[in-house]
Amino acid sequence: MISVIIPAYNAERYLPEAIDSVLAQACPAGEIIVVDDGSSDGTPRLAERYRARVRWLSQENRGSGAARNRGIEAARGELLAFLDADDLWVRNKLAWQVEALAAEPRPEMVFGMVQQFVSPEIPEENKRKLSCSPEPMAGRAAGTMLARREVFERAGGFDTKLKTGEFIEWYMRVTELGLVSVLLPQIVLQRRLHETNAGILNRGARLDYVRLVKAALDRRAQARTEAGPQTGRD
Repeated sequence: MISVIIPAYNAERYLPEAIDSVLAQACPAGEIIVVDDGSSDGTPRLAERYRARVRWLSQENRGSGAARNRGIEAARGELLAFLDADDLWVRNKLAWQVEALAAEPRPEMVFGMVQQFVSPEIPEENKRKLSCSPEPMAGRAAGTMLARREVFERAGGFDTKLKTGEFIEWYMRVTELGLVSVLLPQIVLQRRLHETNAGILNRGARLDYVRLVKAALDRRAQARTEAGPQTGRD
């Protein structure tokens, strides 16, 4: 079963489209879990609208990493997928990725391509401030991923101390474990650009990226120290 986890914070404007893109999947998800991360807008009221098809969890505002972790703990599926509340999946996203996970040799994770778009309600003068390349991009990101649950059992969850970049830090830990991923050539995620994107609002948190890179380098140095000197053969 596939569990889809959607962290949501003040997401009433875009969340219905995100949920609908999951409900429209050619390969249906077994469950959809929305984790309301302490929203102060109308996000909680959407729970009634989707009551029959979406599990709704609530918590105090702790960030997207904590919301994803809450969803992982509650999920019943053996395959886990994530979608930000302002983005959209293409119809065959899960179908392509389930097929890829069944291929040999079996990967632990499957990613796909991302295509950005500017949200249509943005005023024209503000659209010019947003850099939006029309070209598809390789998307090693939470919203493009379908992963086996054992990946999280081995690597752990997302770092809740980071305001941004928590997926990058998590993926660094995964790659250090040697877990195998596949990148599909198809576009699987449409990433919405708007004036309240987390990356725009949290520009001051870019120091998090420096911290997570340093942490990764420290782990690698520690691993080399514990491995001891390597001896070669003449």
